[in-house]
Amino acid sequence: MKIHEIREMKTEEIVQRINDEEKNLVDLRFSHQLKQLTNTSKLKLLKKDVARMKTILKERNAQSQSVSGKGADA
Repeated sequence: MKIHEIREMKTEEIVQRINDEEKNLVDLRFSHQLKQLTNTSKLKLLKKDVARMKTILKERNAQSQSVSGKGADA
């Protein structure tokens, strides 16, 4: 998933997608441990996607806090 695709999503969609992808990651790890996973690069890609989504959420939280903080000072 590209970063611009994540930025276009709503916050609720990102949170839901993170939960889904983390569950999927757990399933892939089990498959890998049981030697059933043939394409192990999926693990790396999925972890990076989750990290990207979490980064966007943190950016949005920081931006909303800075906006609300500036409004309270004025």
